[in-house]
Amino acid sequence: MIKIQKNTLKDLEFPTVLEQIAAFCITEMGKDKVLEILPYSEEDAILPELQRVKEFTASFENDNRIPNHGFEAITKELRLLEIENSVIEASGFRRILSVTETTKELLKFFKKYEEFYTHLQSYATTINYTSLISEAIQNILDKYGEVKDDASPALFDIRKRLQQVKTQVSTSFSRALSRYAQADYLDEIKESVMENRRVLAVKAMHRRKVKGAVLGQSKTGSIVYIEPQETLEYANELSNLYYEETEEVNRILKALTQYIRPYKPLLVSYQEYLIQIDVWHAKSKYALEINGVLPLFSKDRNLQLKNAYHPLLLRSNKKKKKKTYPQSITLHSENRIIVISGPNAGGKSITLKTVGLLQLMFQCGLLIPVDPYSEICLFDRVLTDIGDNQSIENHLSTYSYRLKQMNQFLKKCNKNTLFLIDEFGTGSDPELGGALAETFLEVFYEREAFGIITTHYSNLKLLANELPFATNANMQFDSRSLEPLYHLHLGEAGSSFTFEVAQKNGIPYSLINKAKKKIERGKVRFDKTIANLQKERSNLRKTSASLKTEEEKAKEESKQLEQTNAKIQQKLESYQELFDANQKLISLGKRFDILSEKYFNNKNKRELIDELMKLVLQENVKRKKVAPKAKKVEKIKEKKVLKEVERKVEGIRKRKKKEKEAAAKLPPPPPKVILKIGDRVRMIDGRAIGTIDTIEKKKAIVNYGMFTTNVSLEELEKV
Repeated sequence: MIKIQKNTLKDLEFPTVLEQIAAFCITEMGKDKVLEILPYSEEDAILPELQRVKEFTASFENDNRIPNHGFEAITKELRLLEIENSVIEASGFRRILSVTETTKELLKFFKKYEEFYTHLQSYATTINYTSLISEAIQNILDKYGEVKDDASPALFDIRKRLQQVKTQVSTSFSRALSRYAQADYLDEIKESVMENRRVLAVKAMHRRKVKGAVLGQSKTGSIVYIEPQETLEYANELSNLYYEETEEVNRILKALTQYIRPYKPLLVSYQEYLIQIDVWHAKSKYALEINGVLPLFSKDRNLQLKNAYHPLLLRSNKKKKKKTYPQSITLHSENRIIVISGPNAGGKSITLKTVGLLQLMFQCGLLIPVDPYSEICLFDRVLTDIGDNQSIENHLSTYSYRLKQMNQFLKKCNKNTLFLIDEFGTGSDPELGGALAETFLEVFYEREAFGIITTHYSNLKLLANELPFATNANMQFDSRSLEPLYHLHLGEAGSSFTFEVAQKNGIPYSLINKAKKKIERGKVRFDKTIANLQKERSNLRKTSASLKTEEEKAKEESKQLEQTNAKIQQKLESYQELFDANQKLISLGKRFDILSEKYFNNKNKRELIDELMKLVLQENVKRKKVAPKAKKVEKIKEKKVLKEVERKVEGIRKRKKKEKEAAAKLPPPPPKVILKIGDRVRMIDGRAIGTIDTIEKKKAIVNYGMFTTNVSLEELEKV
């Protein structure tokens, strides 16, 4: 087990997580087991447990659902087995049978589907199952949990006689009932039951006329309940037989108890197995609730959480239909300590708790809400100091308590430790407390411990910047609205936005300015520089997002353009094939026209037929035999292309016609002014006015006074 204090579990709200998991258990013993869960530190214990939970989670989404594991606790029966000559009741054996049969069904299932549930089957092989317990109980008890008639020869005889005597009692009572009813000795209800015996409801005035044993009377005394004489003998015999039955049943159950007693360790293991199944079931249900996955395991002390969610916050926001912001954070041998800074209410503490809680959950064999490609390692200790922990019982202030905590940290902190400290160094004089906090941080750093702290102290931010294997981080804030963005940025410290937040909340600027003068100028400048860097970072982030959007848009447009080009190319090829076919037909038509003209002149039919046959033979030599199916497809294709061309041509014709009609409606263009030497002119797109000196070959030399230029007549207009 991991070495961890109760305060740490409380700080990280781990008991609340266990309570939420326990709610998914279907047995009380399973719930108790879940609430006792503590983190492991051994790799051999954690990784198989995680795999089993992963397999159980997958079972909810495939066709091979794990059978029901519900059972009634047999704790009482197990205690009785420890006591010599004790007897377990039939109901107790029914519960034992249920446990053994449920265990048998689960073991059989995991063996059958071993390829899907490798690790669950591996665990199942540790259970030593025997069918002797079930067989022994089933030989004695029926499916309703009652002792069978043939459980023993003596019991069989007793119950046979019981049935006979019951018949005799019923017959004799019916005779007496009929006789006394005819004599009008009975009340309207005629009969009743007293002390488990059928009795006659006799009118009080006729009580002496009915022979039998008086067992009672009504409240008013008007009715006397009498067991008739005819049934008394049989009733007494029946009582004796019931007693004999009870004695024989006790004897049988005692013998069965004695037979089962050596199997007590197995029964203990069966119950423990079913409890464990219930725990895995609850863990899996919780994993589905928080979208938990199994991240990659790192043996090299590498903690890389991508898109990590705080499970309690995630569930709470789901119910409220609010958005939960994930965080990504990395700790490794070259980045062991992270100092998070920034304004309050920005998510620093939640980020801190998220890392700690997910680490504990992982080491408890729980799937966690992160990206599947996240990496996580193991720690021997997790130390926390979160929140205002005044100790009233021990009369300790916040700062005294925190110093006591730091003393514990100094004793236990090593390279296998993860420490999480919220608002490091607070509770005392900022200068002195900050200096002491800086010293503590240096010690943690020297011991190669992993950790995350949140702070407002500038000296801790500077120290994190100076230490090679430590880094600053800040919770992003919108510099204009001063609203939190709930995004952790690694690599630079954050401003507390002390004065900006004060101004936003209505504090007069004169007071804020006065406060600024009371502190060292360097600190104000330092905080302002950090704030400016955060603003620049925010702008860069927006620019980057915009560029990314533009890039994606360009990629999409490029893809669409490629698709369009492919379609155009395909159409061009089809049009080219149609054009070539039409050109061939035109060529044949020209040759036929020459033959026709020649025949028109000489009227020689033989020559015409010879020429035509020669033309046909020449064309047939070029032809290739095509299958009817292929020919049909080619014709359909050709018809389709032709139809499309006709449609396009028709569209062009209509457009041309419209353009022609629109042009006809336009007023005629103004007559073009003929320019000559001496005209005042200017260039169409210019303002300067000059005079034409000479004109030669549609070009003119324009004199602007200070200079001349050679310009085309088409670019000039008369002023």
